[in-house]
Amino acid sequence: MSRTADVPVETTDPVNARILSVSEDRIAGFLPDPLGEISRLTDLPVPMVAERLRAMLEAGVIRRIRQTLLATNLADGALCAWQVPLDRTDTAFDFLFQEDPFSGHVVTRSTDAATPGSNYRLWTTLKVPQGFSLERHAAWLAKRIGAEHYRLMPAKKLFALGVGHVRRRGMEPGSRADELAEAVDVQVVRLSDLEWRVLLALKREFRPEELVPDLWRGRAEEAGVPLAVFLEVATDLNSRKIIGRFSTFLEHVKALSTGERVTRFNALFHWAVPPGRELDAGREVGRHHIMTHAYWREGGPEFRNVNIMGVAHGTDKETVLAHKAAIDGHLVEAGIVPTYTNVFWGGRSEIKPSEISPIAYAEWCRRVGLDPDTMRS
Repeated sequence: MSRTADVPVETTDPVNARILSVSEDRIAGFLPDPLGEISRLTDLPVPMVAERLRAMLEAGVIRRIRQTLLATNLADGALCAWQVPLDRTDTAFDFLFQEDPFSGHVVTRSTDAATPGSNYRLWTTLKVPQGFSLERHAAWLAKRIGAEHYRLMPAKKLFALGVGHVRRRGMEPGSRADELAEAVDVQVVRLSDLEWRVLLALKREFRPEELVPDLWRGRAEEAGVPLAVFLEVATDLNSRKIIGRFSTFLEHVKALSTGERVTRFNALFHWAVPPGRELDAGREVGRHHIMTHAYWREGGPEFRNVNIMGVAHGTDKETVLAHKAAIDGHLVEAGIVPTYTNVFWGGRSEIKPSEISPIAYAEWCRRVGLDPDTMRS
């Protein structure tokens, strides 16, 4: 199944673009045959879909393919803004990306002018497995990286989640769904040992040779259960809102192996809306097609009490700002007038899935010289 030289791997290739416009973020939930669903939605044969995905993954154009989880429902998590001395920012970044399996997105951010919170230059997502303390983990990290201050911002509601760069190319500012975005609750779900075994096998990244029509048979063997049991458990987990998407991930900012850049600007939008209007505002923001993430999070006084946050990507800064202006205008039209808004631009960026296994957390504690029991919630 090794890639042949004549299989195109550029995202601009018409067939690849057709596949990626679906495979990045349109295969929602758990499906017994995700490649078959991509085939159906693109009207391309399954062997071609598999061949192109394998080729792009081998070439590094796609950085990972995996079944994502709604980890907010599996582990306590938060967006974390870190205030670190400027001369220690790169060292702190490297540690969080390379040494902390529970920090997912690690991004440096800046604002166009000095504003509240602009001294928080390092941003991460942080998830701590069930049974352990998010606050204790963050405090340990702060001491380890030399952070002067930090702010944990757990999600209270989720309104949008799905990074599809290819299908967002050329999207017009203001493009939005006819209906309000769904408000998804964030609540941790407890799992049995069998469910954890299936889940851990389910979420592992796919190697190129694993991208075959009978996709889950090998994962069932890995979990030590018959395929029918694996599919049954995964389907149940999906119904309990634990499963995210079957997704192919491209680089957010860095150039692909082909030299292409699918996006250049990563913008974290902040809005402070009147208390009591958070749900309304989030559902309006989340319906805009450009938004890859939208949450209700409390920024606190460090960030002028912003309570709605979201992320958008683009290849042109002015276009990203035009999308932001369209959302601002739409909020006002809906009778929701923000008292404050800002944009935090992404710089250096690395992304990895956060580890959510309690067993892995205990092992990590011992590896860094911590007693796991001291980190329990």
